[in-house]
Amino acid sequence: MFARHVTGRAGSLRSTVMLCVLAAGVLLAGCRKSEETPVEEVRPVRVVTIEKQAAGANIALTGTLQAQAEINQSFRIDGRMISRNVDVGDRVKAGQLLARLDRMNEESGLQSARAQLAGAEAQALEARTMYDRMRDLLAERAVSRASFEQAEAMAKITQSQVDSTQSLVNIAQNRLSYTDLVSDVSGVVTARGAEPGEVVPAGRMIVQIAREGAMDAVFDVPAAIKDAAPANPEIVITLAGNPEVSSIGKVREVSPRADPVTGTFAVRVQVLNPPAAMRLGSTVIGNMKLQRPPAIDVPSSALIQPGGKPAVWVVDTKTGTVAARDVELQAYGEDRVQISRGLAPGDVVVTAGAQALRPGQKIHWTEAPR
Repeated sequence: MFARHVTGRAGSLRSTVMLCVLAAGVLLAGCRKSEETPVEEVRPVRVVTIEKQAAGANIALTGTLQAQAEINQSFRIDGRMISRNVDVGDRVKAGQLLARLDRMNEESGLQSARAQLAGAEAQALEARTMYDRMRDLLAERAVSRASFEQAEAMAKITQSQVDSTQSLVNIAQNRLSYTDLVSDVSGVVTARGAEPGEVVPAGRMIVQIAREGAMDAVFDVPAAIKDAAPANPEIVITLAGNPEVSSIGKVREVSPRADPVTGTFAVRVQVLNPPAAMRLGSTVIGNMKLQRPPAIDVPSSALIQPGGKPAVWVVDTKTGTVAARDVELQAYGEDRVQISRGLAPGDVVVTAGAQALRPGQKIHWTEAPR
């Protein structure tokens, strides 16, 4: 009996030891799981090793063709417009009728002014006749000088009334002529304002006409390019849709104020002898050669803007991670930019996949073809 009791206690002890071992194993496994760190994502990107390049290459900017002068044609008096004879895209000549106002009020005003002129002329004729008669009688001493001077004054007064009413007639005639809107320039209608049937005030734009002849290519130019441009540069202007159509341009006007949104300056380049295919509103590309020291040249896809400032991702080839580096832009091309500060030859810059990275991100990179 004693042996059975000892054997039972030994079996219970073995069971307790096994349970403790199993519990310790579970705890150790849990600790190992908690100590394991997640595998960090490695993003594939394309990179380029930047090189020093001469900045004398062509700079290309996109712009549009505009007329040097766009003139708003408007009535000089108010009234109800009854017709407009041209529309957007129509060519007009100087002296061509563009639109017309209702003439009823102006015709009535002219008739009234002419009636007043007729009455004033009749009074003037009567006063002149009386003056002549009094002059003859004064020579015969048949009337007093006071009566003669009174007749003379009346003749002058009535003549001044004739002159005044004649001015009213002239004004009424002018107002009647102002009911016809006649173009004072030749060109193409680029915009229209009021429609027939509307009561229009004086000065409201009825049609806008781009003056025929001189044409400008208008570009939004970054400050770096504006400052780097040589004096009197030769600019080659080509149609964006047909590069074979080209002309030479000359800078005519540079805006002194930057656009508050884009920070660019509007530059108007006069197109010398534009081909017929270059029409108003066409998209053109202006090519100009800059005279600047060598600059770092990278694809424009490499640019990022953390905090609103231009930067690029630079690869640490030893650790395989990226870091953002601020850069200063010098010039823009069609698909590349030139960087004057922030990079050095030999730096490896991310050119594809830059928008999905974060500082310290591990990457797997391949060299992009040039």
